[in-house]
Amino acid sequence: AGALAVGLSLGLLGSGGSILTVPVLHYLLHQPEQAAIGGSLLVVGLIAAVGSVPYARARQVDWQKALGFGLPGMIGAWLGATLAHWVPGAMQLALFAAVVLAAAARMLVSQPLEPVGMEPHPASLVAIGGGVGLLSGLVGVGGGFLIVPALVLAAAVPMVDAVGTSLVVIAMNSFTGYFKYVHVLEAKGIALDYRVLLIVAAVGIAGSFAGRRLGRRLPQETLRRVFGVFL
Repeated sequence: AGALAVGLSLGLLGSGGSILTVPVLHYLLHQPEQAAIGGSLLVVGLIAAVGSVPYARARQVDWQKALGFGLPGMIGAWLGATLAHWVPGAMQLALFAAVVLAAAARMLVSQPLEPVGMEPHPASLVAIGGGVGLLSGLVGVGGGFLIVPALVLAAAVPMVDAVGTSLVVIAMNSFTGYFKYVHVLEAKGIALDYRVLLIVAAVGIAGSFAGRRLGRRLPQETLRRVFGVFL
């Protein structure tokens, strides 16, 4: 059920997957804090990568903006995962809780997103992308709740393309953070349970496809507010 919720969230909103994955792995499956964060990066990366395929086939991915956000984000994710070596797991969960509350507030109080209609400055894309990536690597969130509004408001990406583009960026950040995080976990003697992670990812992928279908029938703003209450 938790894995389905992760996939549905990513398929419906292009965000929220890792915000659900870390609690599923830590509180439901009783994995250590840092194992849950590292495992979340792998699970969300797999779900986002596969979930982005239908959007790409429908030409609903802005590849230029995905790279503009994703490449700085990969650098940020690598740095964030490196910093995780010196940050206690309890502190990472505290930061994660702050991110969850910020995401909830963002989804509850936001107005419908409309493109600004102007081309963004490249430096702003680099700064936002790098910041989201840093957060991804440090606390295991894909950052979709930041990426989607940033794509629409700062990068002038139409909302119809923002979800698919967000999934591509999430996959880039998550995989980069995961590959670095594995070394952090190895240094601490923490092993990932790949059997569980792949099961969660497989169920989540199915949920993401179901979420994309549901998203065509349900109003996005209502979904955002319901998800904000849930968070």
